[in-house]
Amino acid sequence: MIEIKNLTYTYPNRSEPALEQLNFNIEKGEWVAVIGHNGSGKSTLAKLLTGLLNTQTGQIKVNQLVINEENIYEIRDLVGMVFQNPDNQFVGATVEDDVAFGLENRQVKREEMYQRVQNALKRVGMQDFATREPAHLSGGQKQRVALASALVIEPKILILDEATAMLDPKGRREMIELVRNLKAELGDELTVISITHDIDEAAHADNVIVINDGKLVEMGQPDQVFNNAEKLIQLGLNVPFAEQLKVKLAQRGIKVPTTYETMDGMVDWIWQSISKK
Repeated sequence: MIEIKNLTYTYPNRSEPALEQLNFNIEKGEWVAVIGHNGSGKSTLAKLLTGLLNTQTGQIKVNQLVINEENIYEIRDLVGMVFQNPDNQFVGATVEDDVAFGLENRQVKREEMYQRVQNALKRVGMQDFATREPAHLSGGQKQRVALASALVIEPKILILDEATAMLDPKGRREMIELVRNLKAELGDELTVISITHDIDEAAHADNVIVINDGKLVEMGQPDQVFNNAEKLIQLGLNVPFAEQLKVKLAQRGIKVPTTYETMDGMVDWIWQSISKK
């Protein structure tokens, strides 16, 4: 679904590139998390994938289309994006007006537009807030509306650019669960890219890409990437809570699993350990 070859990008008046010689592919239907410390180049990558920044060196293909001026509008029909601050995306007086904005730009007929807006709001659990003003919603509700605005164009790729960064822990969990449900519903019809520094969010992805100072340093499944806690810490990243728990237990002399475990996996392991005593 996405092919990136020799991608390098340098901002004006900057000597060091924000991204340098990136090469990787993202398959159709995958959920890929791109992680790295602040300033590592994650958001630059997201902006290049949507054409908000122009490619300088290298090439990006989205669904076999090269990102360039000739293809940019067709590509933007394939890609929906949710930013860190939902207030920056709101343009409508009401929730349903805001979700309909992208369809109005695409001259979708009113009857179809209404149905698609209602379906998008229902998918994110915001159908009862259709006539509310976005400014009066909570942070989590605003982000759900921003997600509905991305989903209403029926994208093949959904990019979440630090979409949970401004939410409280409950809001982050709800947003992640919502994306998991969307993936379960749409399957291979939706490819998800999470740009994040939230390791627990990244742990839900199929694959994880680690970027450090603009360079790709590691790519693999969560259990492969997160099993090397020491390396992540050296890169300025945290490790998932389940891995932190294993370290604390090991320090107390408890023999813990040597393989990567999710939160659910660690809960099961603890219960099994207790039941054996």
